[in-house]
Amino acid sequence: MKRSFVIVLDGFGVGELPDAARFGDEGSNTLRSVCSLPEFYCPNLEKLGLFHTVQAGAAPLSRPLAAYGKMAEVSNAKDTTAGHWELCGLITKTPFPTYPNGFPGEVITAFEKATGKRVICNQAYSGTEVIKDYGEEHLKTGALIVYTSADSVFQIAAHESVVPVETLYEYCRIARKILTGKHAVGRVIARPFTGEYPFTRTANRHDFSVVPPSKTTLDLLKNAGLDVIGVGKIGDIFAGRGLTRTYPTKSNDHGMQETLRLAKENFHGLCFTNLVEFDSHYGHRNDAVGYAKALTRFDAQLGELLPLLGGEDVLVITADHGCDPGTPSTDHSREYVPLLVYGKRVAPVSLGTRGSFADLSATLLAYFSVPQGETFGQAFLKEML
Repeated sequence: MKRSFVIVLDGFGVGELPDAARFGDEGSNTLRSVCSLPEFYCPNLEKLGLFHTVQAGAAPLSRPLAAYGKMAEVSNAKDTTAGHWELCGLITKTPFPTYPNGFPGEVITAFEKATGKRVICNQAYSGTEVIKDYGEEHLKTGALIVYTSADSVFQIAAHESVVPVETLYEYCRIARKILTGKHAVGRVIARPFTGEYPFTRTANRHDFSVVPPSKTTLDLLKNAGLDVIGVGKIGDIFAGRGLTRTYPTKSNDHGMQETLRLAKENFHGLCFTNLVEFDSHYGHRNDAVGYAKALTRFDAQLGELLPLLGGEDVLVITADHGCDPGTPSTDHSREYVPLLVYGKRVAPVSLGTRGSFADLSATLLAYFSVPQGETFGQAFLKEML
């Protein structure tokens, strides 16, 4: 039985792409911003070959254990949805719409009419600051806090004592139906919070993504009769498409616990894991120390995962974009992402700089002997086996 584990370290870039300046991200390097901190201790990632992928201020070991390289993004975007879709063979040519000045009246009016709730805020805002500034008004009036960011997102924040979580999810589904056509944002996100001022966001976040416009690697693997298991945000990002099982998670730790549990199962196919906190908790908050600690924690769990891999198993560690905590920006950063591929049959060779994240898609399909169809990418399977 063949198994492949793909772990996406959400927001873990390894250096600016050639077109980074076009996105305002010149000089970004997420790995460089965290690897020199005393809180960074990642011996397993280093042994696999992390520092062979880029120059990040640390000397690489002479003999890595994994095939190593980095991948460039072709999609005209730097967000979570486009990044994951490209990892699965789908290129986003037209970026998802963003709303730096808030959503137009037609969208807000339609949403208020459909939910029967008034909207407050409707600006680009930090997720932690918006509940500080609008949380008390929300508690008094019951109005929904709607806000966005530099990403293509429509976010709805509500106190769990005022709007039950399942009701908030239903409001998000309503917004998802409204946000179509030219307003088809990448994600509608439920942002529940609790407590008293300055309030605390809970782990009950839920994303409602736009449906992929065509088949992805996940669809092709599922249609071929393989197991396709999503851990973390994967089910949300692909709107449930192409998955045979999905396990939502509350944290990076929870995501790795689920992945370790699945590594003890005899499934045949793909386990696709997203670890969101690198991005949501640390990159967006410019918390380099927290980011380094989270990587150190992941590295320890990676040490638990490696011995569970069988002779036909392949582990891939990569990312969907950068989110450099060492720059003034709190947005995603347009960066290369790491490519580490480990398995008992995998040769520790350089895979170079791949022209697209979609090269991973093509490689996974080749590994499982599934035709590539219309998905994008150039497989590197023969280079490493």
